[in-house]
Amino acid sequence: MRKIYISACLLGAFFLTNCHDELDKVNPNYLTTESYFKTVEELDKGVVGIYSVAHSNLLVAREWFFTHVLRSPDFATGGAQLEAPRAQILNGGTSPDNSVVGSIWTGFYTLIHRANTVILNGPNASGDAAKRDLIVAEAKFLRAWAYYELVNFFGPVPLYTEPVNTVDGFKPRTAVADIYSLIMADLKVAQETLPATRDGAEQGRATSGAATFLMGKAYMQQGDYATAKAELEKLLGRYTLTDNYLDNFMEETEYNSESIWEIGFQGRSDNGYNWGNGDGPTAPQASVRNQEINPISWRNLIPSNDFLNEFETPENGAAKRDPRLDYTVYFPGDTFNNGNSVLTEAMQGGAGSSIINGTPIKVSWQKYTNLYKSDLGYQPGGINTRIFRFAEALLLLAECENHLGNQEKAVEYLNMIRDRADVMMPHYPTAQYPTGTKEQVFAAIMHESQVERGGEEGRDIDILRWIKEGKASPPYTTYTFNPARDFVLPIPQDEISRNPQLGAGGISQQNPNY
Repeated sequence: MRKIYISACLLGAFFLTNCHDELDKVNPNYLTTESYFKTVEELDKGVVGIYSVAHSNLLVAREWFFTHVLRSPDFATGGAQLEAPRAQILNGGTSPDNSVVGSIWTGFYTLIHRANTVILNGPNASGDAAKRDLIVAEAKFLRAWAYYELVNFFGPVPLYTEPVNTVDGFKPRTAVADIYSLIMADLKVAQETLPATRDGAEQGRATSGAATFLMGKAYMQQGDYATAKAELEKLLGRYTLTDNYLDNFMEETEYNSESIWEIGFQGRSDNGYNWGNGDGPTAPQASVRNQEINPISWRNLIPSNDFLNEFETPENGAAKRDPRLDYTVYFPGDTFNNGNSVLTEAMQGGAGSSIINGTPIKVSWQKYTNLYKSDLGYQPGGINTRIFRFAEALLLLAECENHLGNQEKAVEYLNMIRDRADVMMPHYPTAQYPTGTKEQVFAAIMHESQVERGGEEGRDIDILRWIKEGKASPPYTTYTFNPARDFVLPIPQDEISRNPQLGAGGISQQNPNY
């Protein structure tokens, strides 16, 4: 996807159709939507522009990652250096003017605007009709992903299905069911049209498997476990778990057999990073995630005690220490930098420390850090973010089967994950996790989700669904969870101030208790 992103940087101006002043004037130096998107080749560049937003600082490179994980039980603050807007989310005091929340709102609606532009112009583009239809389906997948994220972050949100070309083209908040109707329609088109695989420079672009996976997740969020199961089963045989767990979080093993969809990044030797929206001919294509969590860098976030003590170890009565603990977390004494350096507590930034099995210790995240091959902490990373991976599909299938009363099949899926070549944990049932009842199997599912996917995006959405369905109970975050407020984030104050139609559809401008 890296070649794609470089060309994407040239497209930002094409999509900025919302002008604020002197609407009757057109800058002759810029192309417009009226003069562009006339061919399949131009349409394809439009899709590249959608990806440029997805991988920007507004979304996957930084703020999307933060918003998910700050709402997850897997993270704690690495110290007082955590910026105030992020500490707000982590501590449950998120306000409508929170800049992180505002960034993901802006990022996703920019992505939607660009997707709508491609979808609207697609039918009239000249050239290969099959490629044209594929490009439009790809834009619909990306729009569906954006709305899936928005509806799970904010609940009812404005629904735009065409580009906004006027200053008064605002929409009101739309009911969640109507948002999902568009999501499912878009994913159906993507599932039927997109290719099964991508090769070469197209790696990282959406596939039919990515559409199928997201469709399964979307059905689960709507409570339709039977249909979700039917969709997720389509992924069986198409993807396989990697032998090595860490292959899912390293740069050299991107686009592997377990990866269903990932957003591509590329590090730079000059450590450049673009703090904007990803556009521009020289915009670096890296992610700042490495710096945020790296032990010898900012270390803004660390593994929570809840997360660390979830792993099976002999100290807490298990027959074997789960290897994923040591793959996921750096402990003092671990080697890094290709084995040439040894990590100490003194080397780790911030004041945050942890307690594991009753013992105080200073530890840090290993997942998605460059430290395995470098001794540079303050370095934007080139590790692709795996948005969807097959292990999550197996966890979701286990949940579907258990919900539908098929406990034996649910346990089978869990044991497939534990059979990864470099994990090989004892099969369920175990002494700690019996599986004789539906409730016991679900406890094993919750456990396996945390130790397999801890620190990854989207676990917060699953846990919130479990709480809503009465399958799990708070505490869920580091703060006291308020079910009358905390299932969603506040609508950004900027949107409330700008959009006079926001509450015109019968849904309040702001979510309850914000």
